[in-house]
Amino acid sequence: MDRIGVVDTMFARVDMGKEAIDELASRDGYGTKFELVYRTVPGFKDLGVECKRMIEIDGCSIVIAIGMAGSAPIDQVCAHEASQAIMLAQLLTNTHVLEVFVYENESNDTKELAEICKQRARKHAHNAYWLLYEPDQLTRRAGQGIRQGAGDAGPLVAD
Repeated sequence: MDRIGVVDTMFARVDMGKEAIDELASRDGYGTKFELVYRTVPGFKDLGVECKRMIEIDGCSIVIAIGMAGSAPIDQVCAHEASQAIMLAQLLTNTHVLEVFVYENESNDTKELAEICKQRARKHAHNAYWLLYEPDQLTRRAGQGIRQGAGDAGPLVAD
């Protein structure tokens, strides 16, 4: 049975880990084809090592790394450092880690920001499922300007 890992942080102002888990638990094969491994770490910079541990120790086939950055410049730096660690974990383990970051400055409206968090977590959970079980779903959507958590940009059309 495959294992899908979900790791989030304490700073996020929306429980995006729960959203990702709810989305995955609603997919075909939950409990028969795959099970979930869930962890929470203190902050952004702890995500990389936990992703690597989930792959190497817990045997996860894919991991979803979730975090929310504040709006201060230091928060942006921490998110960038966390992103680099997540990329390194992927390269060292040859395993996909889907980075699901939301930035507080994506919206000044708290309800809209909460919705972005929920949708981004759910859509990336769906993407993780597709990467493992239905990769053709991703291929069908290539070049469509699809976004995770906000309105799609749509494809560019040449005359």
